Amino acid sequence: MSLFGLFGSADRYKSSPQQVGTQVDPSVGLDNLGLEYDIVIVGGGTAGCVLASRLTEDPATKVLLLEAGESGVKNPLSRMPATMSKLFKSKDDYNLHTVEQTHIGARSCYWPRAKMLGGCSSINAMMYHQCAPTDYDEWAKSEQDGASQWSYSNLRQYFTKFEKYTPSKQHPDVDISNHGTSGPVQVGYFGHFGTICSAFNDACVKVGIPYCADVNTPSGTLGVTKVVTYIDSSGQRVSTESAYLTPEVLKRPNLTVGTSVQVTRILCDVAGSKPKAVGVEFAGQKTGPRYRVKARKEVILCAGAVHTPQILMLSGIGPADQLKAHNIPIVRDLPGVGEHLMDHPTVPVQLKIRRGSTLNFMMTRSLSEQVRTLKALAEYKIFGTGPLTTNIGECAAFLRTTDRKLFPKDDFPEELEDSASSPNAPDVELIAAPVSFHNHGLEIVPEEDAATVIAVLLRPTSKGSIKLKSSDPFEQPAIDPNYLETKHDVDVLLRGFKVALRIVRTEPYNSYVNATGDDPFFDHDTLKKPDSVLEQEMRKRLETLYHPTSTARMAPLEEGGVVDYYLKIYGVDALRVVDCSAFPTVPAGHTSAPVIALAEKAADIIKGQLAA
Repeated sequence: MSLFGLFGSADRYKSSPQQVGTQVDPSVGLDNLGLEYDIVIVGGGTAGCVLASRLTEDPATKVLLLEAGESGVKNPLSRMPATMSKLFKSKDDYNLHTVEQTHIGARSCYWPRAKMLGGCSSINAMMYHQCAPTDYDEWAKSEQDGASQWSYSNLRQYFTKFEKYTPSKQHPDVDISNHGTSGPVQVGYFGHFGTICSAFNDACVKVGIPYCADVNTPSGTLGVTKVVTYIDSSGQRVSTESAYLTPEVLKRPNLTVGTSVQVTRILCDVAGSKPKAVGVEFAGQKTGPRYRVKARKEVILCAGAVHTPQILMLSGIGPADQLKAHNIPIVRDLPGVGEHLMDHPTVPVQLKIRRGSTLNFMMTRSLSEQVRTLKALAEYKIFGTGPLTTNIGECAAFLRTTDRKLFPKDDFPEELEDSASSPNAPDVELIAAPVSFHNHGLEIVPEEDAATVIAVLLRPTSKGSIKLKSSDPFEQPAIDPNYLETKHDVDVLLRGFKVALRIVRTEPYNSYVNATGDDPFFDHDTLKKPDSVLEQEMRKRLETLYHPTSTARMAPLEEGGVVDYYLKIYGVDALRVVDCSAFPTVPAGHTSAPVIALAEKAADIIKGQLAA
């Protein structure tokens, strides 16, 4: 689809609260909330766009989608793959920071979270990954009603439903029968793939990580591979806004999309025997008036792992002690709200690379770099190809730190706890990037050709929380991922860090490394250091891979669950959660595809229950 067509669709959004709601009249009770919709979706992120599109396929269902930010497809920095980090700390980012992390030197970590339609699918690294099949079988283990529907065999149909996989002549060994070809989300091997990342693939095979043509099949996800991307054939990002909120969808008279609208709370009727969500309150700005709408059938929270629990607590649904501390009337004491926060922490390895082999010239610090960047921009504008189509994380390896071929007992005598969902599922990922970046690309790196390999802890056992700082909906909550709280997480991530350091000194990757000089930024000799030094280095460098989950999780109530296996809030009628906060545990990989599949399945669940 052309950018012109997408911009035209973005013009259909209503960008002020008075266009979609009714200003609050203190004298009017919940029985007269003004404008009415059947379903109100809170959050137009990765999941919210999917739901808005699917639920309005029924012309009798009137839907309002509310998003705090603006359009992603209207923002060139979101559409061009290589420029995603330019959105960090912009108006399109919530600019979140964690509380000081006890186990990584009392550092506060920056968490990019998109404030725009499409959510983090409009700002992420476009890595399409379904995660390990047994991750979902783990979700389905509960004996509670509905749990079995989340097994991989049941959920797989939703991955293929949303996929529009495009075969690649460069990757003929991919079995197309494992993929969907007619869904709204275009995926494939589009995007830049540099020689340095190809060399990383080959080096992984040399050290014992097998090549895997396709990590998105029922066979599992172990191995090293070129990443399948959410980039289309014209070189543009595919977000859930661009894929699901098409001009045709936005023409539906039963869909209203409100942007630049901050939801302040869910309105619940507590007069009956059980609280019931009946509407939503929102505002355009902190000091502006409040507006309300009525939800005749349901309110669905799709605000993500940070803001979904925050909105629940602001609405009186959450741990009673927190609500009392902030003078919020208790609608439902639900201790699990905001708990069980899980995330994927990462540690980078930095290498100086032979000149001309990386994309660091796009930092445009010198005249020659500016010239090369202008050439790349011209290629992108004319052909939709070239360096500016890089998704940064161009290839990835999924491995197990219990694999004795990679970690022989003579070198790694300690037996580690296996936290993976099965013996065929990974606990570490390595991502190779053809650029060097520090602090999410926000800080200047040495003026050299350089590249990065990132070690990722996929199955952390440390768990954190989201808590309110106040009852002000415009104040961000306290985010505590509790990184590296357990010895298991330290040991597993350290092994991942060490194997990354070994791979980059293995051919053919090593032939690209320029080990001259003694700049401490680069890791040419880091592997020679003792484990105690490596561990401290790891704690100093640790950052997020942007995958927080599980803060309103599907689980039995007695196990800290917030929603049941139909995604309904325990003890509150007409209120659901459909986003990554509902994940029972963080899956072993990239979370955008699981969120889209979750939303696709949720749409079918909701349609079925509304029709009953």
